[in-house]
Amino acid sequence: MRLNTQYGHSHPLTALDPRVKLLSALALLVMVISSRGFAFPLLVAGLSLALCLGMGVPLRVIAVRFAEPHFIAFMVVFLKLFFSGHVPLFSFSLFGLDLIGHRDGLLEGLLIASRIAGAVSAMALLGFATSFTELMAALAWLKVPRGFIEVALFAWRYLFVLFDDAQVIYCTQKNRLGYVGYRRGLRSFGTLAGALIIKAFDSSQSITTAMVQRGYDGTMPLLKHKPFRGAEVALSMTFIFCMGVIWNI
Repeated sequence: MRLNTQYGHSHPLTALDPRVKLLSALALLVMVISSRGFAFPLLVAGLSLALCLGMGVPLRVIAVRFAEPHFIAFMVVFLKLFFSGHVPLFSFSLFGLDLIGHRDGLLEGLLIASRIAGAVSAMALLGFATSFTELMAALAWLKVPRGFIEVALFAWRYLFVLFDDAQVIYCTQKNRLGYVGYRRGLRSFGTLAGALIIKAFDSSQSITTAMVQRGYDGTMPLLKHKPFRGAEVALSMTFIFCMGVIWNI
């Protein structure tokens, strides 16, 4: 499994300072959430998806990443259409229930759905163009609590270690017919979950002891930053200014 989900290593976007990318993404996020129409969020979504494809992100990965947000957006539109609004658009009967679709509810739901699409696309682009460690370093520069950064980094690192252990246990159980039948499968899954919890607890104690013995004082070198580059800052400010003009139209 990849520890780094960054794509397009030769793409200019991946070479930008992660702090510049994070601030630009946050500015876009604010504009998308506060937009008054469909055009700007859809523009951000289309631009982000185009950049993702330009970076070489597979369509399957994009589809998986956007599956849950799109389902949420669909449910918002559905609920707003039938349970919100006052201007009837259409009606029909289903299993003895009279359902009425409302025009103003549909428009409100589509607006929320467009904001979801724009916001998720911008954040997905940031995730594809920035490694997890770089993103955590940028958050540390924004004065996010250091404890949160450290926990996130350790969780990210050892999540894959536990995943490898889970695969080993699962394959062993499967080879011994541990998942033949519903009851046996639940019992095997419970054993797997318990073994992982014990493994995580033991690993946390041993890792803490090892790091303290090696002089760990809470300071991580990766959280230190180089000075900003003027060209990147100017390019980012120009981009945000242009998007702000479009947002204000």
